[in-house]
Amino acid sequence: MNTENPWLLVARREVMTKLTDKAFLVGTAITLVLITGFIGWQVVSENDTETYEVVATADALDAATLLEERTADVDESVRVEVQQVATEAEGEAALRSGDADLLIRPTDDGWLLIGDEGVPGDVERAAATVLRDAVLAANAEDAGTTLGELQAGSEVSTDLLQGDAERQGFAQAMGVALAFLFYFAALGFGYTLAGSITEEKSSRVVEIITTKIPVRQLLIGKIAGNTLLAIAQTALLVTVGLIGISFTDYGGFLPALSGGLGWFVAFFVVGFCFLACWWAVAGALASRAEDLQTTATPLSFLMMGVFFGAFLFEGTALTVASYVPPFSCVLMPMRLLQGDAAWWEPVIAIAILAAAMAATVVFAERLYRRALLQTQGRVSLKQAWTAAD
Repeated sequence: MNTENPWLLVARREVMTKLTDKAFLVGTAITLVLITGFIGWQVVSENDTETYEVVATADALDAATLLEERTADVDESVRVEVQQVATEAEGEAALRSGDADLLIRPTDDGWLLIGDEGVPGDVERAAATVLRDAVLAANAEDAGTTLGELQAGSEVSTDLLQGDAERQGFAQAMGVALAFLFYFAALGFGYTLAGSITEEKSSRVVEIITTKIPVRQLLIGKIAGNTLLAIAQTALLVTVGLIGISFTDYGGFLPALSGGLGWFVAFFVVGFCFLACWWAVAGALASRAEDLQTTATPLSFLMMGVFFGAFLFEGTALTVASYVPPFSCVLMPMRLLQGDAAWWEPVIAIAILAAAMAATVVFAERLYRRALLQTQGRVSLKQAWTAAD
């Protein structure tokens, strides 16, 4: 234990203890499997094609064949396969038995699609487009014109004042996912840190440790070790997620969001250290595992507030909260991902967060140092602050 940097030994012990914890390893593996499975399902569903069996009698066979040939041009996810039947009664029987999905029938003013219990909206829309264009083309030919000339001036296009809606939706979803990862890491590793301190305190092992290591070095080592673990686990989850997303249709949005993701890393590191100080205090205030439930409750509620703030804050409240620690840890990166923050705003927000962390280190170190060796029941913040060194 005789070393110039004893906190490195403490940090190493924290890391190795966690890396040999089967529950931690299994939990991380399960999370990776869930992320991979969800993204894999997204990739498969994007490329999934729905095929519909359409039955038609001889008088509707031309229209059904047209659907079979052109539906995929209208909607790539829809395919139509045609089967001819002798009578409509035979077609209805195929619907009831499940051998067919739709029956197409001519009417006086067009075509009728018949389903057993319903007509799927995607094939209905595709069929309406294909048959309408075919009828318009035939009518235009009879009138001595073309379909293009007949439809001239009828095209409707769209534009957005707020930019690409799909990109905005993806950025918002990405922000919520990152907020969850921060909540997951800060709460999980925070409880681990506090529990480790309480366990050492209740077993009185800490009394032996502090004869060899200054209390401040012990605190720094524990925070450093858990911060490294939290960063490593979160980086692993984010990397797997980003690789998976790159194989989906949303992969093209990732380069534009790289700046926001980079800021998330910076806010994560500073924000986790800020909260880890208070988790260490919560652990030092408790003399038994039962006490930890009480001393850690305020932090648990704070973390829930940070997480739900990603959903609930809007407008001015969102802007203001994105500067307030620890809410800024998730809200400012979210605003950056959505393109709602100027370049200087995260600089100011992280400066405020860093200042709050520096002040927290001073206060937390004093509370931690004065509460750590008090083993006669739960210690209040006032008792810890006013206790003698």
